[in-house]
Amino acid sequence: MNEIVESARLHKDGEEKAASEKRTAWLAAGVGVGIGSAALVAAMLYANRDKGKGRKK
Repeated sequence: MNEIVESARLHKDGEEKAASEKRTAWLAAGVGVGIGSAALVAAMLYANRDKGKGRKK
């Protein structure tokens, strides 16, 4: 009987660990997307920084 209880406890601990790792992976992906988006905005601002200067209508 104790083997069954121990097996169930180990299974439950494994599921909790997997859920925690999945949350961590999603968090890391979210941070990566945020940083990538900021880099794209910065690149666009840098590329367009001198357009319009010196061209007065």
